[in-house]
Amino acid sequence: MLPSSPDAPLDALLAASLARPADHAACRAAIRSGSRSFYAASWLLPRAVRRDAYGLYAFCRLSDDAVDGAGARADAVPRLRRRLSLAYAGRPCDAPADRALAEIVARHRIPQALPEALLEGLAWDAAGRRHPDLSSLVAYAARVAGSVGAMMTLLMGERSPEALARACDLGIAMQLTNVARDVGEDARAKRLYLPESWLREAGLDPDAFLARPEPGPALAVVVARLLRAADILYARAESGIALLPPGCRPAVRAAGLIYAEIGRDLERAGLDPVTRRARVPGARKARLLARAVVAPATRRAPWPPLPEAAFLVEAVTADHRPAAAPRPAWWNLGGQVVRVLDLIEVLRERERLGGTAPS
Repeated sequence: MLPSSPDAPLDALLAASLARPADHAACRAAIRSGSRSFYAASWLLPRAVRRDAYGLYAFCRLSDDAVDGAGARADAVPRLRRRLSLAYAGRPCDAPADRALAEIVARHRIPQALPEALLEGLAWDAAGRRHPDLSSLVAYAARVAGSVGAMMTLLMGERSPEALARACDLGIAMQLTNVARDVGEDARAKRLYLPESWLREAGLDPDAFLARPEPGPALAVVVARLLRAADILYARAESGIALLPPGCRPAVRAAGLIYAEIGRDLERAGLDPVTRRARVPGARKARLLARAVVAPATRRAPWPPLPEAAFLVEAVTADHRPAAAPRPAWWNLGGQVVRVLDLIEVLRERERLGGTAPS
């Protein structure tokens, strides 16, 4: 088994890793079918980072499905917390994502507080928690998405507080976009994530809306307001991309561009998230991927982390163990361009045939 002490030698931790090539392949397959936007953006990551990203996202995906998917159990979150503890102790459950996670958190020194924050957010989901104001919603988004952004930053070999804060900004922005896109779907499942104070200010009673969700000018005002909040965070996140290893920047930028485009699709359709689901067609994703490769990295004056996400940054900065992972290889521009051109062709063919994500 893996040594459970955080001070255990890294060589012993990695030598005892239980993850197999088949485990990583299974994680990749899970992301291919369950998170197409991330899967498309991940093509721009260096191979080693991409493999670990699939493992991390696979555990996040199965956690979300366990709480919110078909056949979800009332004790899903306690069971997930047990699985997480076992992975950190080096005794992962007999599942590909668990074995991959055990290897990944050891190699990249991911503090357990980060995935625990994700599970806390899922526990809020299971409890049907609603949000009186934007700060409450941002606190939720920090847990279910900001934590993932911080973990991805560690996978890329970057641990600076500013980079982590901007990664949390990006994750939170993506989650706010998700909330705006899924208003109708969530309401039909008897869930409400929009800030209740905003609904009331727009003349909507939260309980009445939840009982009978309908599009309209008042809802459009709330959705537009939420998208503006997300756009502020997308802009803040951009300066953090320049802090990442060059080989990782296009993928992170692409993820932000694709998610922000969901908001643009909502706007073009009249801000109606009840009767239709916003989407980004494959051809549009391909153009955004190409744009992500050629866009220059920009830096701005640093902002402190959002108060609701500061605990995630602090969990990493409090970990003083020696560095565990080499930084990813320097960016090969030619290779990135060729990969994007290949992906554009695959996405175009998929769009023409109405098929599945590229293999």
